Amino acid sequence: MIKHYYWPTPNGHKTAIMLEEVELEYELYPIDILKGEQFAPEFISISPNHRIPAIIDTDGPEGRPYPVFESGAILLYLAEKTGRLWPGDMKSRYDVMQWLMFQMGKVGPMFGQNGYFQGYCPEHVPLAKARYHSISMQIYDVLNQRLGEAEYLAGNDYSIADVATYPWILPKQQAMHKIDIEAFPQVKRWANEISKRPAVQRGVAVLADDMKVGNPSNDAYNNMFGNEQFKQK
Repeated sequence: MIKHYYWPTPNGHKTAIMLEEVELEYELYPIDILKGEQFAPEFISISPNHRIPAIIDTDGPEGRPYPVFESGAILLYLAEKTGRLWPGDMKSRYDVMQWLMFQMGKVGPMFGQNGYFQGYCPEHVPLAKARYHSISMQIYDVLNQRLGEAEYLAGNDYSIADVATYPWILPKQQAMHKIDIEAFPQVKRWANEISKRPAVQRGVAVLADDMKVGNPSNDAYNNMFGNEQFKQK
């Protein structure tokens, strides 16, 4: 059994989709980041940086409960545990790993900054908006070129690299990031294909009505972006 500590953000969607794809039994433990539930000591004991998602595998290594935090690490753990969405040969495995690292190091951080300045920042900061929008456009171009060469990010097979990246390309993310997907036809083709997968649809639907993008309340902003997250716990 997987205990899934979750809220429906792009990083949260990754693990929800993955659990549906690999068909592991799981229990959902919502962590409402708008209300600051990520700062509870019980959750920090699982996720030291108080970020969702996190999991506890009650049947982990040596049959003991095992916690995993950070979405990329969770995808790798679940892929290794089940042998799914993770190639067996070294070359193919590192094709997947490179695009997974691209998501973790580029797509998530840069799209996150773009989304913050476009949709959450209480001040209008033109330089930041322009900078992170330009970086996001460049990343889309890298993805578009790659997906013009292969059906999926790591080649001809759907993998955890696609699971990790797709939630950042959802329509509501495109709108917040000010991206016209029509300018990136290969990304559009890829996203449309992935959106048809039943496991993806189920994963994206988990708590879908509980997370609204943009215009948070003062308390929600403080819990997500403000001083609350920097307090020593």
